[in-house]
Amino acid sequence: MEQRILILDFGSQYTMLIARRVRELRVYSEIHPFNVGTEFIRSFAPAGIILSGGPASVYEEDAPRIAREVLTMGVPVLGICYGMQLIADLLGGTVGRSADREYGIANIRGQWGSPLFLGIEEFRHKMEIPVWMSHGDRIEKLPEGFSSIARSANSPVAAISNREGTIFGVQFHPEVVHTPRGKEILSNFLFRVCGVPAT
Repeated sequence: MEQRILILDFGSQYTMLIARRVRELRVYSEIHPFNVGTEFIRSFAPAGIILSGGPASVYEEDAPRIAREVLTMGVPVLGICYGMQLIADLLGGTVGRSADREYGIANIRGQWGSPLFLGIEEFRHKMEIPVWMSHGDRIEKLPEGFSSIARSANSPVAAISNREGTIFGVQFHPEVVHTPRGKEILSNFLFRVCGVPAT
């Protein structure tokens, strides 16, 4: 059966762009609402799950959420912006309001050797790359077993990974053209982390 990616939509204006970038990499994906439930996700049998961004804050009472179980199914997960913050919140981290809202181009320095950043030579040489940020919250405490794998001037946690290298989050938007290396980051998630065969 064709391996496919499940994109859970939390209301981001860029969700369709995520699907487009995945399609450009010749991988099939489907967008579904965040609240489809764990049984649907199991029956969908995704090779990987992408959690979109969204306008909410995870600490709001009515913030959109998924079951924690989604993160313990053994399926690789990539959280984008709100999606990253939700991962941290569900797994015991702390998310709070950022003193400086980041909106626009920011430069990040990433951890060379992370599967998410393979091929991004700037990180090997401790250089920065431009990314598109759009957030007013930030992770204040990482969940146990997670580490920060990228930082910007205003965000000490611009990307995260669990110890096993199966759950990742990015505080920026790899799907937009303003993140020039974003397609490589998505490609690394699909082919190296999820193990989707290249076609």
